[in-house]
Amino acid sequence: MSLSESHLEELATALYEAERERRPIPPLTEKYPQMTPEEAYAVQLKNIRRKLAQGRRVVGKKIGLTSRAMQQMLGVDQPDYGHLLDDMAVADGGVVALDRLVQPKVEAEIAFILKRDLQGPGLTVEDVMAATESLAPAIEIIDSRIRNWQIKLADTIADNASSGLFVLGEQRTPVDAVDLRLVGMVLSRNGEVALTGAGAAVLGHPAVAVTWLANKLAEFGITLKAGEVILSGSLSAALGVSAGDEMRAEFAHLGSVSVTFA
Repeated sequence: MSLSESHLEELATALYEAERERRPIPPLTEKYPQMTPEEAYAVQLKNIRRKLAQGRRVVGKKIGLTSRAMQQMLGVDQPDYGHLLDDMAVADGGVVALDRLVQPKVEAEIAFILKRDLQGPGLTVEDVMAATESLAPAIEIIDSRIRNWQIKLADTIADNASSGLFVLGEQRTPVDAVDLRLVGMVLSRNGEVALTGAGAAVLGHPAVAVTWLANKLAEFGITLKAGEVILSGSLSAALGVSAGDEMRAEFAHLGSVSVTFA
């Protein structure tokens, strides 16, 4: 690592305070342009450990940068990941106060709910499908503590992969009941269609993203646990939100999920 332990701690604290105070900060890569993905994950994990020490629990993971367009925009060839904590969960149909967040956007995703542990490396898509209890419709409310979303790869990784909150729909679907590549999605704002997408937008198949995650986590000695929720990646572009917006994602075969902002 080129950054010292004190530098990593400085960056973690800056992000932690930005989230706590709802105040965006300049990109970390402005000050440390040489920061590597490995260093950025070290920053992310420092803040996760800090939150766990406060009594919060890890309930899953999210996968970001699963579309080719986003990867090309940030000049990368693989996704990234972040942690989902218990206090990030919002009930289906719930209301989220905008002042809880910094600069939120929403994404429609397919969630995998695991029935057994997944420990890489060397896992296949078949392993992931066999370890999945069910699928659920999901909205991820992404957020960035980096000013104006001016993120490079290291910025978003350090910032828990730009995680905010997440909403799971109530329907559960067996993993073998649908061809996830072909699952269509409509994301609406206040009843008007805003974006559409399909499962194939996520690395060709959402389970490919979950497989990448389980194998990537092996580098950090982390195992995906039974019961965890895995947000597999957005089926379309992210959509900004304003007070009063009701966002609803409807998925073929998988059901719907909604959230309102106030």
